[in-house]
Amino acid sequence: MTQRTKRFDFVVVANRLPVDRVTGEDGKPGWKRSPGGLVSGLEPVMHTQDGAWIGWGGSTDEKIAPFDLDEMRLVPVELSAAEFEQYYEGFANASLWPLYHDVIAPPEFHRAWWDAYVRVNQRFAKAAAATAADKAVVWVHDYQLQLVPAMLRDLRPDVKIGFFNHIPFPPYEIFAQLPWRRRILEGLLGADLIGFQRPYDTANFLRAVRRKIGTTARHGMVKVPGTDGGEGRIAKAQSFPISIDSQSLAELAADPDVQRRAAEIRTELGDPRVLMLGVDRMDYTKGIRHRLKAFGELMDDGDLTVPDVTLVQIATPSRERLEYYKQIRTDVELAVGRINGEHGELGAAAVHYMHHSYPRREMVAFYLAADVMLVTALRDGMNLVAKEYVATRLDNTGALVLSEFTGAADELRQAILVNPHDIIDLKQSILRAVNIEPREASRRMRSLRRRVSEDDVKHWSHRFLSTLAHVREHP
Repeated sequence: MTQRTKRFDFVVVANRLPVDRVTGEDGKPGWKRSPGGLVSGLEPVMHTQDGAWIGWGGSTDEKIAPFDLDEMRLVPVELSAAEFEQYYEGFANASLWPLYHDVIAPPEFHRAWWDAYVRVNQRFAKAAAATAADKAVVWVHDYQLQLVPAMLRDLRPDVKIGFFNHIPFPPYEIFAQLPWRRRILEGLLGADLIGFQRPYDTANFLRAVRRKIGTTARHGMVKVPGTDGGEGRIAKAQSFPISIDSQSLAELAADPDVQRRAAEIRTELGDPRVLMLGVDRMDYTKGIRHRLKAFGELMDDGDLTVPDVTLVQIATPSRERLEYYKQIRTDVELAVGRINGEHGELGAAAVHYMHHSYPRREMVAFYLAADVMLVTALRDGMNLVAKEYVATRLDNTGALVLSEFTGAADELRQAILVNPHDIIDLKQSILRAVNIEPREASRRMRSLRRRVSEDDVKHWSHRFLSTLAHVREHP
């Protein structure tokens, strides 16, 4: 870990650094790059353009000096325990997250949370201003940092600023509930390019701009007034659906050790005729309760039986101190217990439920083992699990049941699309996937794999940055 004062031509600003703490063989603490599509997509740019990544290191009340890892400069931003509670758990995840996900859970608005959000965003903006070289490109990510673009522009008007929103942007009638709605819009309009997952999200944002800012917004081009009567500028809003590192997933799926592990998983589960899989964060937006309700009713109806069919539900822990997340976990575990109590057999559960995460190789083995993938989110910006499952199906087998309310549904049209709020539709879609003819399954999966392999995360980042480079500065 070396200290340097140099500035960088390409700077990523995200809530978290792309690393996790590890303990080395010598017992000393260190860092390891965390797996994820975002870092995979940005890694080539980071290396070729001399890049730095700004983000929180993952622990509170700890000051960490900038350091280098895997040819990337990492610049930690400090958060106090109180700021983590108010900025992250509070405003980001109890105000913005439910608001942006169609108020599936009611958002809470507290002025102290907003004050912390402003304060932390300012800290990120100052870190970016100090790290970026003259006329650098700065790419800010996600809903936790929506004020950073305008703050950074005030500090460094010479840099090119992009912003990408990884979650949905809500209709104006929902967004308008936010007491600080205008401040959020003004923050985002500090960017030269504002990216969203779906055209629907872009349209919602532009409508909010027209309603609250009162400026011209046509064909994705927003005329941003200059300060003190100065010359205005152009900000562009456009959809850029994010993808995955499909090549690395395909390579893992072709690994004989991973394939052997997939076979072991099926054996450990009693070799069911059909293995269904759900992989989600434990979040009320993911539709896990709806999925279990439909699956339980199919068992009640006798359409699915144990040990012929089993469901593996992996639910990664998430935001467990928040009340709604405690409730969703309770509801899920009660539903699993009821289904297994009524339909499980000795040595054969109807639902195998795991409330923890798995390494990437093990997840690919689960994807390979599964005959049917269930993605039943009630609202999701994209949902990369759907794309990951598709990328691993090298033999073009398997079926994907996919919620219409995910961004992935815009692209993966050959999946079995479903409205998860309609339990009858969900049940019928699950049965359709379970009983799909091999020829139809192969045709659908071949088309899905082609789409995922051609439009991977590197193509996504290149498209965004290329568009950012060509956004004109003035009307």
